[in-house]
Amino acid sequence: MSTLTVTKRNGKTENINLDKIHKVITWAAEGLDNVSVSQVELKAQIQFFEGIRTTDIHETLIKSAADLISEDTPDYQYLAARLAIFHLRKKAFGEFEPPHLHLHVRNLVEQGRYDKEILENYSAEELDTINGFIDHSRDMNFSYAAVKQLEGKYLVQNRVTGQIYESPQFIYILVAACLFANYEKSARLDLIKRFYDAVSQFKLSLPTPIMSGIRTPTRQFSSCVLIECGDSLDSINATSSAVVKYVSQRAGIGINAGAIRALGSPIRGGEAFHTGCIPFYKHFQTAVKSCSQGGVRGGAATVFYPIWHLEVENLLVLKNNRGVEENRVRHLDYGVQFNRLMYQRLIKGGNITLFSPSDVPGLYDAFFADQEEFDRLYSLYEADESIRKRTIKASELFTLFASERASTGRIYLQNVDHCNTHSPFDPKVAPVKQSNLCLEIALPTKPLNRVDDPEGEIALCTLSAFNLGALENLDELEELSELIIRALDSLLDYQNYPIPAAQRATELRRTLGVGVINYAYYLAKNGVRYSDGSANDLTHKTFEAIQYFLLKASNKLAKEFGPCTAFNETTYAQGILPIDTYKKELDNIVSTELQYDWETLRQEIKQHGLRNSTLTALMPSETSSQISNATNGIEPPRGFVSVKASKDGILKQVVPEFERLKQNYELLWTIPSNDGYLQLVGIMQKFVDQAISANTNYDPSKFEAGKVPMKVILKDLLTAYKLGIKTLYYHNTRDGAEDKQDDMVDDCAGGACKI
Repeated sequence: MSTLTVTKRNGKTENINLDKIHKVITWAAEGLDNVSVSQVELKAQIQFFEGIRTTDIHETLIKSAADLISEDTPDYQYLAARLAIFHLRKKAFGEFEPPHLHLHVRNLVEQGRYDKEILENYSAEELDTINGFIDHSRDMNFSYAAVKQLEGKYLVQNRVTGQIYESPQFIYILVAACLFANYEKSARLDLIKRFYDAVSQFKLSLPTPIMSGIRTPTRQFSSCVLIECGDSLDSINATSSAVVKYVSQRAGIGINAGAIRALGSPIRGGEAFHTGCIPFYKHFQTAVKSCSQGGVRGGAATVFYPIWHLEVENLLVLKNNRGVEENRVRHLDYGVQFNRLMYQRLIKGGNITLFSPSDVPGLYDAFFADQEEFDRLYSLYEADESIRKRTIKASELFTLFASERASTGRIYLQNVDHCNTHSPFDPKVAPVKQSNLCLEIALPTKPLNRVDDPEGEIALCTLSAFNLGALENLDELEELSELIIRALDSLLDYQNYPIPAAQRATELRRTLGVGVINYAYYLAKNGVRYSDGSANDLTHKTFEAIQYFLLKASNKLAKEFGPCTAFNETTYAQGILPIDTYKKELDNIVSTELQYDWETLRQEIKQHGLRNSTLTALMPSETSSQISNATNGIEPPRGFVSVKASKDGILKQVVPEFERLKQNYELLWTIPSNDGYLQLVGIMQKFVDQAISANTNYDPSKFEAGKVPMKVILKDLLTAYKLGIKTLYYHNTRDGAEDKQDDMVDDCAGGACKI
């Protein structure tokens, strides 16, 4: 082995230096348990060959360490990560030590990779001070999966050549510097340091568009975009154009297409025969898939429509593998909209009548804005024999929905009444008509009649998350809430808006969505479980604290900068808080008293307003959870070691504190039913002002003949509705693979709402 020659980065050759390799691995192994330097060396050296490049040696060492990650030896994920950081820095800087911040920024601004305004906003002296805030040793706290995600998605790089230009701590410090640039010079350095410490120590988690985009010349960072389509060609074309613009800028899309009239409807008084929804859904699919999102992810969208749409039986099967291309639109996901009357018809064994929205004036709008008016109009139109309609048994229609949801996993559910009755918005003036790709955003929209329509409203939501596992106590949320609300609110003014309707909606409402990651670890750390009700009290206290401190922070900003322009269109303006409108059925599940002074906060909000119409949303957080070495969002892990397939290869990640807390973790497929999980989601929804990406999970082996009974699936839908849950995301079915496997390439189908 000692006679092998290697090719260095500069092209020169020399004899291989095994001592140097040994020193690097020994450095990476320092302080780690149950790792063997010699085992990594032996595993790597088998793969060395004459003339091997030094970069290939590094990559072989990294892979050799990563292959050893297991339940028994979890610390190899840190050894592999440190080797990867070493390699990454050598590629970026030519040496291990990162450059001074000012020099680094100046170089990348000159190359056009960083925003030139960084140097315009900050003097060399300030950048020198900020450089002192950076702790590059925090790079050594990443897991291997985190480093690979950073390298694949977040670090500024040339995506054609693979050249990397920065290391992770530069992301955190420059995001902070960019977001607080408009603050007074006397205040902004303190904010930058506090925010940097919070994000670089994983207490706050930032979404992919922010991490990959802020500091670059690209300025669109909202994770989720909601676009409503009207029932006209002009609106359909404007919607399609808006989709292309936002898909190209890394956003996940929700398209509300429920107003499009059904097949066979008359056009221009009968001059033409309407082709129905499917051709236009295909049009949207083409728009969504027309752009890759800057090499960071592919485009994806969810289309929404009501369960009572005349074409619903054909729409529900659009994603399945039967049929032909002409009657399928498989590369979109779908959100089907329900309300109280639809569930009542199911429970009572009744029928659901299907209409084209164009034939029943006022019904579509009432579906969102006024449930009593919807009930009245629905019965009126059912009795009107002159109106085109079809009738189907409610049980048959629900079964078709549930069957397609089960077979594809990606037919989602939105309870539009809950989205409006337990909402920050007054549904009479600002109804919520749709959600988004990941089913956690619930915001008002108005259809576009043209791309520059001054009356249209495209809703954007900017996301982030608290790392529950990093909290020592709930009081920490006060400081973290102020930091994240100030940062995200600044971002709304910092970013660009490719479409006027999006800028208008943002200026009106200034919507944010702060969620959580590491909930499964949080439960394990506190010795409580998903399935038995033991986590109910902790969850109630935690999410009460989250919403309370976020509201307090936004109220504080309103006192400084004024409330959002459309604050008068919120229920908050009427003194109504989330604690006033939740489904009281929850009181039978958790009787925990409120812990905070909500009445004083209520008066402060009524007097001074809120800077932001919305503050909370619980998103999947697939990628950002990995960055923080955290469990996914609110989900239970499938195994102690997750094996995730991504475009960067197979990434192993071990749950936090596995060796100490192994007995406390409750794995997904050990949970006996969805009941306990849905109860917890209902408790969260009591305080969350938008919606929650909540999944339902089924193991066929637990049922007779290895098949999940339809009555169980329908029961879960009814339970979710009864508890006030607004949306349901994936339907997961265990497929017999090992529990540790988790082969989903990316949550949100590659859409940007996975923060």
